[in-house]
Amino acid sequence: MSIPSLLPWTAFVERSITITTVKIKGMSCQHCVMAVTKTLKEIDGLQNVAVDLEKGEAAFTETKPIDLSIIKDKVKKAGYEVAA
Repeated sequence: MSIPSLLPWTAFVERSITITTVKIKGMSCQHCVMAVTKTLKEIDGLQNVAVDLEKGEAAFTETKPIDLSIIKDKVKKAGYEVAA
């Protein structure tokens, strides 16, 4: 019996995605929002970045684990602070 219809075998890899929200200090206008958004989007492993000026928050999905110190460092270099 031949089973060519089952070949080639396909493997699926399941990925874990984490949604994270952090407080951002120092934002006062839309330019600040754009700067923080750009900074976070440049970090490999972060997607779907959304920065809210009113709440002083940034939310994003992590497609791989990212150490918070990396995020804090990048945001600080942009002129803002991730609140602890």
